[in-house]
Amino acid sequence: MTFKRSSGILLHPTSLPSPYGIGDIGPQAYRFIDWLSSTGSKLWQVLPLGPTGYGDSPYQCFSAFAGNPYLISPDDLIAEELLTQDDLLDKPDFHASHVDFGLLIPWKLDLLQKAFSRFQSAPEHLRESFDYFRADNASWLDDYTLFMALKESNGGGAWNGWPEALRKRRKSALKKAHNELAETIMRYAFYQFIFFRQWNKLRAYANERGIQIIGDIPIFVAYDSSDVWSHPELFFLDKEGNPTVVAGVPPDAFSTTGQLWGNPLYNWEVHKKDGYAWWLSRVHASLQTVDIIRFDHFRGFAGYYEIPADHKTAEFGHWVTGPGKDLFRAVDKFLGDGLNIHGTGLPIIAEDLGLVTPDVIELLAAFDLPGMKVLQFGFSGPDNPFLPHNYVPNCVAYTGTHDNDTAHGWFKSAEQHEREFAMRYLSISGTDFAWDLIRAVWKSVAVFAITPMQDVLALGGEARMNFPSKLGGNWEWRMNESDLREDLAAGLRDLNWLTNR
Repeated sequence: MTFKRSSGILLHPTSLPSPYGIGDIGPQAYRFIDWLSSTGSKLWQVLPLGPTGYGDSPYQCFSAFAGNPYLISPDDLIAEELLTQDDLLDKPDFHASHVDFGLLIPWKLDLLQKAFSRFQSAPEHLRESFDYFRADNASWLDDYTLFMALKESNGGGAWNGWPEALRKRRKSALKKAHNELAETIMRYAFYQFIFFRQWNKLRAYANERGIQIIGDIPIFVAYDSSDVWSHPELFFLDKEGNPTVVAGVPPDAFSTTGQLWGNPLYNWEVHKKDGYAWWLSRVHASLQTVDIIRFDHFRGFAGYYEIPADHKTAEFGHWVTGPGKDLFRAVDKFLGDGLNIHGTGLPIIAEDLGLVTPDVIELLAAFDLPGMKVLQFGFSGPDNPFLPHNYVPNCVAYTGTHDNDTAHGWFKSAEQHEREFAMRYLSISGTDFAWDLIRAVWKSVAVFAITPMQDVLALGGEARMNFPSKLGGNWEWRMNESDLREDLAAGLRDLNWLTNR
């Protein structure tokens, strides 16, 4: 689609301040939107909003359609009289600067269960809204809530460890589970109802203030998800439901054994036979939640790296052709048939980082999709495509992403020749490196300019959000309530005016 020159901030809701151990979509999210609007910025980019599972990663969710209950605001539940202040008396002593998921999760789930119990006697209008939500989202919600109820009743284990009748979704076993777990199923549906009730209200508030929300669609889904369990035919699985091949990337300069992600791979021939119905549903659901979609690992649609599931590293996989233009023609037609609220083409950004081959470039060009430029990657020399003089208008420029170190963290740890080139290229001393990058990205021809909140705050490597391929310690960073400062807003406001964003 045709985007308008503008700018924004990358900040996942979990990183917002709150007294409840994790950023949520309550009062501080509204405060952030007000602050962002005051800067003249028009974009808020978030990571996937799904229910997190293994490693607390938003890229490994129990559903590609559901929302994350940990983001539900206790303050809003109190306002709806689904909680009381007394329900918060046992709140742990949470750390203000990071999320302790081990401490948070049991407390938050207990709190949500209290809200569900009180919901049983909620006003009729609220229960009617709940019934409407369940009916309107039945295509994914029924499978998801049953999946989560079964997971809970099986000790939280992955679905390939459940009894065979449940693994293979035999009708009699599913019917029995529906009857025996009816209240648990209802509780998980309630969590989704509340999440989307709060999120849709927040999104409307953002849109009213001229802020569009960019959200992520990870190309792959987690194996332990309702998507794989309920639609095994869409993936390469054996007759017992285990993956035969999995996703990853080959060895490179950063990893001698590659990256073994472990996500099951799509059987694209099956997807093609039904017109990519599951993917179209996913795109449609995403555009009910955010305004613009960023397709993560976009190159996988052109060609993806396939690794035998029994391998321990990614060294011996091979490249396989993806669905390419055929899928995006289906998406284009689907949105063009009236479901595209923007009405001007595909509201999609392509994360085209990594190995960009001619087929990836051709796929981007065929649908006029903007790719990504990360300035932090640019300081190897003048011919580097991530330097602003090599940008084209139809791209999205970043100082860094959630997978990078912060700007100051990078500057401190980078090779000396890269630091020296950065200072020469930007004509800087290096004392204000984060804002130097922000200014360079904002001045570029890129249609969108985006920076992580950590760079606005000029934080060091301690504020990094994610270390790819590293287990533990990720997705934890949180900002302080005092960080939404007027001097920072004024700096962005002036820069947005100067650069016509």
